[in-house]
Amino acid sequence: MPLLAEDRAILTARRTLSICVVAAEIAAAESIGENLERLGYPVFATQSPAQALERIRDGQHRVALVEMNLGETSGMEFLERALEIDPGVYVILMGAASPLELAVDAIKRGAYDFLEYPVNWAHLERTLERLGEEFGRRAHIRDLEDRLLSHLEFHGIVGRSPAIIEVFERVQKIARHFTNVLVVGPTGSGKELVAWALHKLSPVASQRFAVCNCSALVDTLLESQLFGHVRGAFTGATDTRPGLFEYANGGTVFLDEIGEMSLGMQSKLLRVIENREIQRVGSPEVRKVDVRLVAATNRDLRAEVMAGRFREDLFYRLSTLEVRVPSLVERIEDIPLLVQFFLKKYNQAYGKNVRGLTRRAQAVLLRYHWPGNVRELENVVSSACLTAESSFMDIADLPPHLQKPHPAALDLDDTWRPVPIEEVKRQHISRVLEFCAGNRVRAAQILGIGRTSLYRYFKREARLKAKQPKSA
Repeated sequence: MPLLAEDRAILTARRTLSICVVAAEIAAAESIGENLERLGYPVFATQSPAQALERIRDGQHRVALVEMNLGETSGMEFLERALEIDPGVYVILMGAASPLELAVDAIKRGAYDFLEYPVNWAHLERTLERLGEEFGRRAHIRDLEDRLLSHLEFHGIVGRSPAIIEVFERVQKIARHFTNVLVVGPTGSGKELVAWALHKLSPVASQRFAVCNCSALVDTLLESQLFGHVRGAFTGATDTRPGLFEYANGGTVFLDEIGEMSLGMQSKLLRVIENREIQRVGSPEVRKVDVRLVAATNRDLRAEVMAGRFREDLFYRLSTLEVRVPSLVERIEDIPLLVQFFLKKYNQAYGKNVRGLTRRAQAVLLRYHWPGNVRELENVVSSACLTAESSFMDIADLPPHLQKPHPAALDLDDTWRPVPIEEVKRQHISRVLEFCAGNRVRAAQILGIGRTSLYRYFKREARLKAKQPKSA
């Protein structure tokens, strides 16, 4: 007689739910193990707590059925050590008739259940069936998340928050038509990935995509990198080399951190944009180029123009089309998806099998303010994946600065004192600006005021500071 679908699901759950039975006497452990094996569970019986913990460390068991009295080691001590090794393991404690307070204490410390001797097999079977169903649901959820991840990855960018979906839609709208695009956003937010997506969705996707970090090179090297040079143009120029604009002719050039470029180099770049021609360093020959230009910056270029540090004509040439990449705190709901994406990436890179984070580790990541944005999150997951010893990353696997609690910005403590409302306003604006790494545009958005209002505030503060008498 064929099995019903429900019965098949129960049998599958039992086969995948490996149980480690730990008792003070090996005969007792083996007796319990034989009964569980008859129910269809894979079982390992031992009287050695150390051996059981080692097998849990290796990920061989998801459930441990543990006697309270193990000789030198108590069941409570085993519970604590097992959860330290693998916070995702389920420990069921067994003991003689005990006060209710002991069972409650065991549950509070992380035990899944507490059974009294003699073992109530009907109760134990129901408990294990609930665990099997839970593991089945988790496996189904992981499968759905994997499928979802494949649908929510946009040319290397992962997310489903409204803020990042807006970026996806804007990139799709302009990719086929752009000549110059300015990508703005904080450091580590994924501006280069946006530039890559623009290139891959453009009509020149089959052509080259060249990248240059403008902040990493001095002017002479940057000019040679972009425009090329001829032999003998400067000391060390032993041969003639094309620059990135020639290399990517017909394709796309990505200029990262363009806000760091000097005014002299800005004027030379403007000539390329306006005339579509370049000159190699040391050569009078003019060469025509046809490239799409994507520039990126974490600076407020409008403020840089007002300060005279960025050419206004170049700014307007670049910012005809603009894409703003949100910071990670603006898309906090994407963190679980990003963690899953990075875990998949680094599990393959390191040959690991880390399946996720514990709930308390997830809570830490969701509370953190992420000054380094997605790049910082990737580094955290990468290092935690490398050092994690169990199948779930816990708080102890995170960097030290994430393991410490972060106090609220405006905690009222013993140092609190009454201050004028202007002082509170000044402190709050200063903290928001520090949080935005000096980006006044982003600070104004968080504060809910216009950029001009914020600029007026800083000018007023500067005037007030200038009027203050200097100390002797």
